Amino acid sequence: MTASAAILSFRLGRADGVSVVAERWRQALVDLGFDVVTVAGDGPVDRLLPGLAIDPTEDPTLDQVKGALDAIDLVVVENLLTIPMNLGASRVVAEVLHGRPAILHHHDPPWQRARFSNVTELPPDDPQWRHVVINELTRRQMRERLGIEAELIANAFDVDATRGDRSSTRGQLGVAADERLLLHPARAIERKNVPAALALAEATGATYWLPGPAEEGYAATLDRLLEQTPARTIREPISGTITVADAYAASDAVVFPSTWEGFGNPPIEAAIYERPAAVGGYPVADELRALGFRWLPTDDPEPLIAVLAHGADPGDLAHNHDLARKHFSTERLRRDLRALLAGAGWLP
Repeated sequence: MTASAAILSFRLGRADGVSVVAERWRQALVDLGFDVVTVAGDGPVDRLLPGLAIDPTEDPTLDQVKGALDAIDLVVVENLLTIPMNLGASRVVAEVLHGRPAILHHHDPPWQRARFSNVTELPPDDPQWRHVVINELTRRQMRERLGIEAELIANAFDVDATRGDRSSTRGQLGVAADERLLLHPARAIERKNVPAALALAEATGATYWLPGPAEEGYAATLDRLLEQTPARTIREPISGTITVADAYAASDAVVFPSTWEGFGNPPIEAAIYERPAAVGGYPVADELRALGFRWLPTDDPEPLIAVLAHGADPGDLAHNHDLARKHFSTERLRRDLRALLAGAGWLP
């Protein structure tokens, strides 16, 4: 028998990490027999509720949320009951889901961000809910801080993704065949550490490509940084005729010097597309490094300079790809999600 599920968040269908992960979950739920609808305040979704957005004009009402989730058997909440980007929406959604089967998928709990550290009402809990986290650090913190036992289901990726078009994409970007191109696949916000990424571009004589939008009040800072850097910079988004695969194909290396990430998809994507990556020392990156990934440092440009001059070691690239396949495939996600749903009695 087919069951219905809804994936609900602030925004879905965009290029941000939560949207990307949510789409993998949507595909897995469909494979497991669910009819899935998407519900969000922003993005190309099945049911649009503007009050759920990060910057709404007004809170959603109980009736609006109830209506959007009418006849839904299982609700997967992507970060909206985790991080206080819209507390009004979080409170309404929590009330509507009280006593209903729901998976709270946590990416960034408030205590992991300095500006939200005073918020204690998220995440909420209910006997009918299951909690899922994306890294071991958060699982441990949920237990120690809240007494909540969460399941760890790491992010998943298409490990057999088709390679992009290097030549055409570089042509669209105006990048010459012999020009070194560093891709920083991120939004422009403080924790993405744009200054460190620019420093790597400057040290290597490479062009710096930052495709994501400026958010969280970072636009003025970004403008200043881009005006001051001697590196050539590109702000073309990954959209339309440029796919994620094209972006990685066009680049010579990936830079990801974040100071904090709930997970950090780009280093795994770089492994899948077999691109060398310079990865920062944020705590969850250390969890990933412990699996054996061979990444370059972000605080010393010399290894990246050598890779750009002589090419990455094919053995290292193949090793990283094999690790991505082993730990982060969509097949592994389906297994993990099936086990969670079976344990809760929620499989169709």
